[in-house]
Amino acid sequence: MITLNNREKINKSKMRVGRGIGSGKGKTCGRGVKGQKSRSGVAIKSFEGGQMPLYRRLPKRGFNPISSGHVAILNLEKLQFFIDKKTIKIADVVNSDLLIKLKIINKNTTKLKILGTGEIKDKINIEANLASKSAVEKLEKIGGSIQLKK
Repeated sequence: MITLNNREKINKSKMRVGRGIGSGKGKTCGRGVKGQKSRSGVAIKSFEGGQMPLYRRLPKRGFNPISSGHVAILNLEKLQFFIDKKTIKIADVVNSDLLIKLKIINKNTTKLKILGTGEIKDKINIEANLASKSAVEKLEKIGGSIQLKK
């Protein structure tokens, strides 16, 4: 049975190197003799002694298409927030051009997607490329409209 006075030591103190011959880690301090790794300030991260490193031996994977469109995602609660702040007027047709002009979405976006998170109280007309089912349902429920561009 292990009690507090006969348990193994849990917190071992770290070895203090360079403290004389009798300590077992004196003189070269466990670094061997000469060479790059015996010196201080050496960081050879992925160097493999001149052998082709692993990250260069493995093939490149994946493909990033040049024409991948940047899709801006906008939730209904965010739209309501901007309406309450009077950034977006209810009379306006909300489309990507307006949102880019108001700096709500990035100017590099090519498509706009409306998602249905949160509630929207005001009737509003939206022009978007994509929309979730819940967003369309919520907009039609309050009498607003959403037009999807092809």
